[in-house]
Amino acid sequence: MALRIIVKDPDPVLREKAKPVPKITPNIHKLLDDMAETMYDAQGVGLAAPQVGILKRVIVMDVGDENGLIELINPEIIEREGEQFGPEGCLSIPGLTGDVRRAQRVKVKGLNRNGEEFELEGTDLLARCIQHEVDHLNGVLFTDLAEKTYRSESEEGD
Repeated sequence: MALRIIVKDPDPVLREKAKPVPKITPNIHKLLDDMAETMYDAQGVGLAAPQVGILKRVIVMDVGDENGLIELINPEIIEREGEQFGPEGCLSIPGLTGDVRRAQRVKVKGLNRNGEEFELEGTDLLARCIQHEVDHLNGVLFTDLAEKTYRSESEEGD
């Protein structure tokens, strides 16, 4: 495993749409491992491959709940329900926080590192994190959706 450099806004790679992963290879396993290590080192709760300069539809998340580390390849949100409004930060936009409206509950489907399809349902912080990271795969940053942004004391995010 190795730490990757987190790309910072306004790097144009953050605005590109990531490509689906056609086949799970040892390089994808290494990417997942490196992304998890990078996310934990940066004290984030999620990281998308474009944030480390790789335009692949791969995300990792760990919101500190019973799910632990979640790895999703080619994620697709298939259900959204309710609404929540609250602060978000991003490892690619350190020092900035924004109030973003998101679905309260989402269901996402994707592949695990073994290429097996699975579904995951999340509420509250996990739902927010899933939506935030999937947005990254589509070139969307939380600042595009924030109703208000402000400088934050902490540089933690994602």
